[in-house]
Amino acid sequence: MINQFEEKGKIFTPVISKQPIDVIIQTISHRILGKVHIRPSDRLIDELNKTEQFIAVTDARILTHENIIIYAAEFITVNSSQIIWILPLEELQQA
Repeated sequence: MINQFEEKGKIFTPVISKQPIDVIIQTISHRILGKVHIRPSDRLIDELNKTEQFIAVTDARILTHENIIIYAAEFITVNSSQIIWILPLEELQQA
């Protein structure tokens, strides 16, 4: 990692660009529609396999099992241990 210092000692680090992926996340009690941000060179599974306990989700809508929206937020974090499955919307196929 490259760090740059200014004369007052402030540290600057490079910005890591990420791309949003539209996903459906099924937790134990709810379904979440939103965006998970991953590095362009990574896959969704790579983001999930990182050591962080929580995964960031933006433009989130939290639904009941009946698909009724009960909450909406620009940003939430989801405990990775509560995720049952996650599906990128681009891979969603109708049965």
